[in-house]
Amino acid sequence: MDVDREKLFNSMLVMVFREIEDAERRALITGNYKDISINDMHILEAIGVGKPKNMSAVAKAISVTVGTLTTAINNLVKKGYVRRVRSEEDKRVVLLSLTGKGHSAYESHAAFHKNMIRTVMEGFEENELDVLSRAFLKLRKYFRNL
Repeated sequence: MDVDREKLFNSMLVMVFREIEDAERRALITGNYKDISINDMHILEAIGVGKPKNMSAVAKAISVTVGTLTTAINNLVKKGYVRRVRSEEDKRVVLLSLTGKGHSAYESHAAFHKNMIRTVMEGFEENELDVLSRAFLKLRKYFRNL
């Protein structure tokens, strides 16, 4: 691969990542949710709306340590987004679930992503979407193996 293409790809990956994050921040961290960060939104996403999850599972999903997650969870509990309870089966295990406020933030985040993807996809032909899908799969594989 030539140096110019490497520079272009590097620049584009960094810009797209930052632009998505900035768009999320502008769209989501306003009004009812201005007291949390995009990282907090991603924690809410990792907790999800299904059955409660333990700290280790959530930490793994967002690639942080349990210690780092604990600090963020403490803040999200104080702000009313997350509920923390001890497992009935094993009192050492802390389970996380979303409160009503957390569920609402989760739904807003999910809607943002759904609309973003629909809008992006509208700009591509079917064969371009196939190529893009394969490229994303390769990128994901690369980043997961780092």
